[in-house]
Amino acid sequence: MSGDFGAVCFVGAGNMAEALIRALVKGGTPASSLRVTDVRADRLEFFRRELGVEGAADNASAARGAAVVVLAVKPQAMDAVLQGLCGAVAPEALVLSIAAGVPCARIEAALGGAARVVRAMPNTPALVAAGASAICAGAHATAADLDRAEALLRPAGRVVRVAEADMDAVTALSGSGPAYVFLLIEQMLASAAEFGLDPEAARSLVIATVAGSARLLEETGLDPREARRRVTSEKGTTDAAIRTMESRGVPAALREAFAAARRRAAELSGKG
Repeated sequence: MSGDFGAVCFVGAGNMAEALIRALVKGGTPASSLRVTDVRADRLEFFRRELGVEGAADNASAARGAAVVVLAVKPQAMDAVLQGLCGAVAPEALVLSIAAGVPCARIEAALGGAARVVRAMPNTPALVAAGASAICAGAHATAADLDRAEALLRPAGRVVRVAEADMDAVTALSGSGPAYVFLLIEQMLASAAEFGLDPEAARSLVIATVAGSARLLEETGLDPREARRRVTSEKGTTDAAIRTMESRGVPAALREAFAAARRRAAELSGKG
């Protein structure tokens, strides 16, 4: 199915839409089969100039006849967008939503009650084809719809399938997760500056350390606790750092932060 989706309409021309379109085109999907909508003329011109993808300001006209409609708008704009799309989306079309916190049922109801909706939660490393996305099916989506949604997202990174009840947890962990990693990197670089380390050398070392640690877990299958134990010699430098973090409550604070993100995701989806 890769590269053969029929006409795909992206409603919204933000960073995530750009990331997915770039990945699709790179993966062999013809740019001529893609279209994008936005109220910003400069973004539409960017897509035409840089990616060869035609754009339009009118969502309904662009969505008509599309085999896949990707909802790539901000959650607060979703109701107005869905109102404008009602009647324009073909009954057999896949509606793939990448809007955080918007349940499948809300989209289904706004589009007439029987829309074939798949909800996705991608993250920003999709911008470099290294993202992680979770998908779940709405009430009327078929197994083939899930397969098509996965194939659409796979060029931008890994895709896993979950139940919709788990999407708030997904949002809190992988959806928001890059920001947690960036915060860690930010603090490591701040310490490097305090230590007088050359900024370029520090950035190279820190980023390679984070990427390499993730790759180590990926390729070995090690439990992270065991991987940490192997790095931590008793009374050594790593042990000193870990003990300081534990005494300052860092592990507990992280779990509280993840729980706060999950609660906020539930509030945004109307479950809080």
